[in-house]
Amino acid sequence: MNAAAQTIAVSIIDDDSSFRNKLEWVLNNSDGYQCVGSYSGCSDALKKIEEYPPDVMLMDIGMPDVSGIECVEKLTYHFPNIRVLMLTVYSDDEKIFQSLQAGAVGYLLKKTPPEKLLEYVHDAYAGGVPMSGEVARKVLGYFRQPKLEQRSAELSDREVEVLEALVEGYTYKAIAERLFISVNTVGFHLRNIYAKLHVKSRSEAIAFALKHKLL
Repeated sequence: MNAAAQTIAVSIIDDDSSFRNKLEWVLNNSDGYQCVGSYSGCSDALKKIEEYPPDVMLMDIGMPDVSGIECVEKLTYHFPNIRVLMLTVYSDDEKIFQSLQAGAVGYLLKKTPPEKLLEYVHDAYAGGVPMSGEVARKVLGYFRQPKLEQRSAELSDREVEVLEALVEGYTYKAIAERLFISVNTVGFHLRNIYAKLHVKSRSEAIAFALKHKLL
């Protein structure tokens, strides 16, 4: 975010020029948001993004040059501070899991209303893990499946609650309010979760939990 203007800088990678134009208009005509880059593919973005780095990137999956999932891996490797939100028509479990595993911080469907999309972008910038309602239900559905007999890590009841809140897109502050604990305590539980799951970020923790049906 640009401190002086208090604006969230957003870029778009999508091969649908009409959809990109609509997103650009929404962003540039909404207070607190600015589109700083619009790209038809991953290769084009990687060449130019350093000149105009965004705070949040909106990423399609189905593109002709490099898939959005592969692009997330490249982007987060070269620009780890950019928070990538998938914005796609695909809602199948495998693509959701692969995207989170690749480093995306959230997963949205293209049918998301513009005003809700802006909220999700803000949540991502603030440290949340935003997901469209349909996607969130799928993710939570994984958690409700029977536990594996052998789990890769044993989470405490409180750690399970924190991880579930993380999956639902809550920020640290919101998790603290929901569970009636301090933000520092949320951070403490998350560090324990990361250590037990052998991951380094919230998106990796969610992806690991989904893959192994830990909860």
